[in-house]
Amino acid sequence: MVVLIAAGIVYYQLKTGGLNFVRYAEFGIDMPVDYEIHGIDVSKFQKNINWDAVQQMQVDKIHISFAFIKATEGITRQDANFKQNWTRAKRAGVVRGAYHFFYATRNPLKQAINFQNVVQLEPGDLPPVLDIEVSNGQPPAVIRSTARVWLEEMKKAYGVKPIIYTNVHFYETYLGDEFDDYPLWVAHYYRKKKPASARNWLFWQHNDGGRVNGISTTVDFNVFRGDSVAFSKLLIRAKKH
Repeated sequence: MVVLIAAGIVYYQLKTGGLNFVRYAEFGIDMPVDYEIHGIDVSKFQKNINWDAVQQMQVDKIHISFAFIKATEGITRQDANFKQNWTRAKRAGVVRGAYHFFYATRNPLKQAINFQNVVQLEPGDLPPVLDIEVSNGQPPAVIRSTARVWLEEMKKAYGVKPIIYTNVHFYETYLGDEFDDYPLWVAHYYRKKKPASARNWLFWQHNDGGRVNGISTTVDFNVFRGDSVAFSKLLIRAKKH
């Protein structure tokens, strides 16, 4: 490990994994700086967010480019702050995505309807996200079959392939290789190396204790695995007439 200290910033490179991390006091965490595009994910637990302050914050080359925003949960629940977060993030110039917290024990079609009733995706938004991280005692076959119903409904409703959010253990234990054709957003905290997975991932949630101007609580931090061109290709496009 190489350590350099300059202007209050600690820079170090871990030879294991070959990733560069920088400790930023402003963000309160170690940031994987080999990635060009950084983002956060939020819900009502981040309370009232000043999205202009979020968008304007920049330290060195790092700024918040995107945000995944919780929209719905289960069959009937909607995040109390979704509407204001959804509107204000776009107005501030932060690329937005909406996610649904999924239960394999609830009707997947009704869960899809819950999401569709709340989320109106527009050109420039990220695809819808299936947050699937709890089994509720269900076997892999049930989790896979119910998840597929939700994912297929999203493709019908929005015309894009949804993103799957989970952790490496849950993916490999419950989802297997049946969803390898879906973009993956993987949770992998407190490790100074890339997530080890049987498949490629597009987003990495690398820390749940970051700080950003405009948010009074800690917040999850993410990176996108690709450049700005690849990121743009992932966004919803305007329909051709």
